[in-house]
Amino acid sequence: MATRGRTKKGRIARSTGSGGNYRSTKSGAGMTKKGVAAYRRKNPGSKLKTAVTEKNATGKRASRRKSFCARMSGMKGPLKDKKGRPTRKAMALRRWRC
Repeated sequence: MATRGRTKKGRIARSTGSGGNYRSTKSGAGMTKKGVAAYRRKNPGSKLKTAVTEKNATGKRASRRKSFCARMSGMKGPLKDKKGRPTRKAMALRRWRC
């Protein structure tokens, strides 16, 4: 059964299985293609896209990646938390190859 919205503890509920629409932190975090497709079905008109992960992106994808990296790199905050784990910012930069 698919759930939507937030759970009692404030975490975002996953729509399938054990985080089926989301990549694990170890594999780079973020949504999978399947997850983006599910989101777009639930939200018509959405322009959500997956991360640009290829090394030599061209055209619009290259400019989108460059723009994201410029915005995300300028954000304040550490790349590791108190326990030495990568933060959300660090994972995004790694996933997008910034």
